[in-house]
Amino acid sequence: MIGETRIERRNTRISPITKYFNEMSYRSVFLYSIFIILFVAIAFTRSLDYEAKITLIIFIIAMVLWVVTKLPAGYVALGSLLFIILLKGASPSLLYESFSLEIVWLMIGAFIIGEAVKRSGLADRMMNSILHRSTSYNGLLFYVMIALFPLAIFIPSTSGRAALTLPVVKELGRRIKDEKQKQTLALFVPIIILMTTSATIIGAGSHLIGIELLNQTTGGSISFFNWLIWGLPFALFISFITYLVIKLYFVRQGSNPVSMEVVNDSVDHEKKVMTKKESQTLVIIGILVLLWLTEAVHGYEIGFVTILGAIVLMTPKYGLISWKQGIRAVSWNLIIFVSAATALGINLVETGVVGWVEEHIFQYILKYSGFSHWGILCVILLISITSHLYVTSHTTRAIVFLPGFLMLSTSLDLNSTAVLFLCLIGMNYCVTFPISSKALLVYFEQEDMNFEARDLLKLSMILMPVYFISMLIFYYTYWTWTGLSL
Repeated sequence: MIGETRIERRNTRISPITKYFNEMSYRSVFLYSIFIILFVAIAFTRSLDYEAKITLIIFIIAMVLWVVTKLPAGYVALGSLLFIILLKGASPSLLYESFSLEIVWLMIGAFIIGEAVKRSGLADRMMNSILHRSTSYNGLLFYVMIALFPLAIFIPSTSGRAALTLPVVKELGRRIKDEKQKQTLALFVPIIILMTTSATIIGAGSHLIGIELLNQTTGGSISFFNWLIWGLPFALFISFITYLVIKLYFVRQGSNPVSMEVVNDSVDHEKKVMTKKESQTLVIIGILVLLWLTEAVHGYEIGFVTILGAIVLMTPKYGLISWKQGIRAVSWNLIIFVSAATALGINLVETGVVGWVEEHIFQYILKYSGFSHWGILCVILLISITSHLYVTSHTTRAIVFLPGFLMLSTSLDLNSTAVLFLCLIGMNYCVTFPISSKALLVYFEQEDMNFEARDLLKLSMILMPVYFISMLIFYYTYWTWTGLSL
């Protein structure tokens, strides 16, 4: 008893810090050791000035926190900016100017436009006007795929598109008796949403982050029109291939007719006269798309055009949604993360970290400058397509991997625009695990309309090599013919 009492007394005297280190796993010790080594190496290098050292160290810490912790991504990014400023690694203007980036205002405007489309009923009409043509389950999947495509044009978030389509898909699910077909539909919709992401420049926030980094690094850019020319055909192609794969692999009773209740409801909805709100939304969306496509003519950037459209939609008395509804529709967590993380990437360029990494870390790559474009292309595609296995957040992948890809393009004297586009298209593949995308999680977490994680994994084992081969085919045919080459 005396011994036990002494042990208890000794344990009570152990500080929380000592107790934490005693309970650390070997994996944690290894990771901390690696970080300490990197910290010392960066701190004592003479080729970087103080601001660059602070920026690089905090950026590495941020990457670790994004990848291995459950801390909110926006909290980590904003906290990293604040620490850089506190340690005199940058001026406070780095924080203020992060919210002046075009990408921030473009995403704010796009979220508001998406809310207007949802509340006007136009999205439901677009879906139902196509679904009533379905006569079988295969046809239902095909027309759902067609209906999902327009959403990629004016809703910038994959999770936003998933949330927008969920009520319609759940209603369809209630009228499909076969449980396997329900699961297949719940799996099919978010995957097609992800496959259509490549269609437009605003299909994902990662596209906008990448273009901002490209502009800051090389001065290059990709216009809305150019992205549409390169991305839309590939999105159409890979979506149709995905439809065929799912049809052949999962739908064993594809000839089953769709419930007449579904068809009749869709027909009734389509026969209804288009409301004033739907007509106004359609007109405004059409004008916005026209202005996006003609940016070179009028000179206004897509960010300005998008926020202008959002303001029109929220006009008091005459608008489609109120100011409060529009503001609430914005994912401010995502906005803060994107603005702060993009500012971190820009600061890496401005402090000379990117140039230093290019000179020291990527120097060995120059030894392989004689490699064929085939080998370089395969490496780029392999890393970008599998990047969702290492970093689950789509936007975080862009922040973590794109600076390195851009440095690689500079080191090997490649076309930075082509490298960036290929990387972003590759990163859009993220269908291996439910956690790989928020769009997948939206459907995976539903009680009455979900899919099995093992089905997603099996499907990814087929789709991943298909996606890789499809990008190779497109590169050596259509993309090269339209001027996109390394």
